[in-house]
Amino acid sequence: MADATPSERLLTPENCAVTFIDHQPEMVLGVNTIGTGTLRNNVAGLAKAVDAYDVPTVLTTIGRDYNGPLFDEVRETLPEEAVIDRTTMNSWEDEAFVEAVESTGRGRLVIAGLWTEVCVCFAALSALEAGYDVYVVADACGGQTEADHERAMERMVEAGVTPVTWSQVLYEFQRDWAREGADEAHQIAKEHGGDFGMAVEFADFLSE
Repeated sequence: MADATPSERLLTPENCAVTFIDHQPEMVLGVNTIGTGTLRNNVAGLAKAVDAYDVPTVLTTIGRDYNGPLFDEVRETLPEEAVIDRTTMNSWEDEAFVEAVESTGRGRLVIAGLWTEVCVCFAALSALEAGYDVYVVADACGGQTEADHERAMERMVEAGVTPVTWSQVLYEFQRDWAREGADEAHQIAKEHGGDFGMAVEFADFLSE
C-alpha cells in the first residue's frame, strides 16, 4: 500500500517565490484576452494567497512614470514589499530583479504578469535557463490577442514551464482544510473564488 505522502511537485509556501510583473493601468489597455475586472480579481486573489501564507514575493513595474503603479490590489495587500522599476521588457535582464529573486532562496518561481507574450514569457524562459522550476499563473496574465497569449503559453510549456491558475495556487498552498490557514483560504475564496466562494459562504451560513 502506498504511503499517504504528497508529491514533491506540488507548490508549498516553503518551496516557492512569487513575482508580480507589470500589473499596471497603462499595460492593461493593451490586454484583450481577459476582462479587466476578472484580471484584477484574479491578481487580488493571488496577492492575498501570497500574503496569507507568507510566501516571498518580488514586485516589479516597467516605466512606472508613464505606465502607472502596480494595481492597488497588490500594493495594498503587500504594502511592505519594495517595487522594482525597470526599463527592460525582460525582468531577467534587470540586475535588481534577479538579485531579489535569488535572495528569496527558493528554487521555484511562480510568475504572474502583463503581457503574457512579452514580459511574462521572456522572464519565464530566462528563469528556466537560470535553473528555476517555473510556474506561470495563466489567469493572472493577459496578452494583446488570443493568439499572443495562447502561443506564448504554448511556447513556455514546451520549454518546461508549468501553467497554473491563481485558485490552484491558493488551494495547493492549503491542501488540507484541517491545517492552519483554512480560515484565510476560505475568506479569499469567498472574496475572489466565484462559484466555489459562494459555496463556502453558504456552508458558513449553514454552520452558524
